[in-house]
Amino acid sequence: MADKMDLYTETCFECSKVITHQYSTSFGLGIRAFDKRYQYAIYAIYGFVRYTDEIVDTFHEYDKLQLIADFKKEAFIAIEQGISMNPVLQSFQHIVNQYHIEKELIEAFLLSMEMDLDKTAYNKESYEKYVYGSAEVIGLMCLRVFSENDTALYQRLLPQARSLGAAFQKINFLRDIRSDYEERGRTYFPGVDFKCFTEHDKQQIEANIKTDFDDAFAGIKQLPNGFKLGVYVAYIYYLQLFKKIKRTPAHIILQKRIRVSNMHKTALYFKAMLKQKLNTI
Repeated sequence: MADKMDLYTETCFECSKVITHQYSTSFGLGIRAFDKRYQYAIYAIYGFVRYTDEIVDTFHEYDKLQLIADFKKEAFIAIEQGISMNPVLQSFQHIVNQYHIEKELIEAFLLSMEMDLDKTAYNKESYEKYVYGSAEVIGLMCLRVFSENDTALYQRLLPQARSLGAAFQKINFLRDIRSDYEERGRTYFPGVDFKCFTEHDKQQIEANIKTDFDDAFAGIKQLPNGFKLGVYVAYIYYLQLFKKIKRTPAHIILQKRIRVSNMHKTALYFKAMLKQKLNTI
């Protein structure tokens, strides 16, 4: 019986792995750089947040609020009962229970997804709340896995994990300005008018992101080797994207989505592996 249950759970983790690689080459490659014993856990977290986000951004012909409510209910039932027939929720609940991921982190994430359904402009308070729930808590979920129930390590790296999640999300906002504003009517950055988005506006946002990046890198250097490389790979992918965005004029940012090619990502991956071997991360 135990062997069959293990097979079921492993199959569910494989589903989350497929979801990760289908939706994100950056995170897919990054997770491959983790020690193998952590990979399924991060795939499970990504699968859960990715599919929740899909409700918001993709299922336009359906009642999104009801879908999120149903998904939320199913998620917490799965966590409480330790089982789900939904492969994404089965793998996620397994990790939540194994690493004692707090219910507050999951609720904060789901609340941010709900905010996207009816909120189109953000002030400073709602922006910070959204970034925390949509990105920082994901960094904290991953940190729960990496710290392996070592409370002291978790608390020491908590601020840097939040900073890394925030940096990634803010770069996503800059990269996706056109689709968020034109297709979804969203304006995340408080006090910024995208009808007249200026270089000054862009530089202020970039300065804030740089602060998050610098803080996050200080935390990455303190991570144990089993997952330092994987986090560093994700970091340098986003850092390269950030550099391209910084070199791109504000008016171009409004016209097209800036990307880093898969070939360039692969080169960055091998460069990161070399730095790991030379112990220079």
